[in-house]
Amino acid sequence: MTAPLFKGVITALITPLRDGNVDEAAFETLLERQIAAGVHGVVPMGTTGESASLTSDEHRRVVELCVRLSSGRVRVIAGAGSSSTDKAIALVRHAKTVGADGALVVTPYYNRPSQAGLKAHFEAIAEAVQLPLLLYNVPGRTGVDLADTTVAELADHPNIVGLKDATGDLGRISWMRAHITGQFDLISGDDASFLGYAAHGGVGVISVVSNVAPEAMVALYDALQTGDLAAARSWQDRLIGLHQALFADASPSPTKYALARLGLCGEEVRLPLVPTSAEARTRVDAALSMAGIV
Repeated sequence: MTAPLFKGVITALITPLRDGNVDEAAFETLLERQIAAGVHGVVPMGTTGESASLTSDEHRRVVELCVRLSSGRVRVIAGAGSSSTDKAIALVRHAKTVGADGALVVTPYYNRPSQAGLKAHFEAIAEAVQLPLLLYNVPGRTGVDLADTTVAELADHPNIVGLKDATGDLGRISWMRAHITGQFDLISGDDASFLGYAAHGGVGVISVVSNVAPEAMVALYDALQTGDLAAARSWQDRLIGLHQALFADASPSPTKYALARLGLCGEEVRLPLVPTSAEARTRVDAALSMAGIV
């Protein structure tokens, strides 16, 4: 079996904003911090990057900026999902044009297609653009669940190389490993259950928490790679507060608050999101202390 194309700690980057615009200087600071910490990849313009709220021009600019600044030092998997297949194709095509290593394509949201429609959607994208695609299943946000059987069927396509599974259901990965032949990168999209997901055979995590604690997330992954389960559990115990607190309010508002506390960017989010609540701030403060970050 060939090695995974995408693996390790892959940060779902926030998009810093300042006075209503993308703060490119802060974005570069955040990206350099991730690379210095040893993450294995980054995802610009995923859900955590507020892709649903930014304009098409901003979306493309952030992806292009990320690829250029990364300069091949880390894999860039561009967020490229849409509820419109044609729009998703255009975003994936742009990602390929600017030099991204792959694209993360979420299940269409709001229109809630059938499994046949989901399969046709992803196949159309994979046929239109020769770029490695990661499927992204997050039914809690999209209102549609990509069935394990559909994933197994899509895994036969040479351009569809893996799955970001944000369901938190650890039994699903074992079923997929038993029914998918050949290399297919199974990646957790849920920080809190990543430790268990890895035990079931997952090869990495697309992480929100690594925005705030990249070194710790890399240390957790490294411990798993060396088989040091005690060390991995220790890192998980330190991070569990962040795993929970960064979702105590609408994401990425708590994450931006945490990064603002670290002096890395402002808290600004774009409507309909608003800055995180006082209650969530208290939880983030406690989690940062628990993780030894402040």
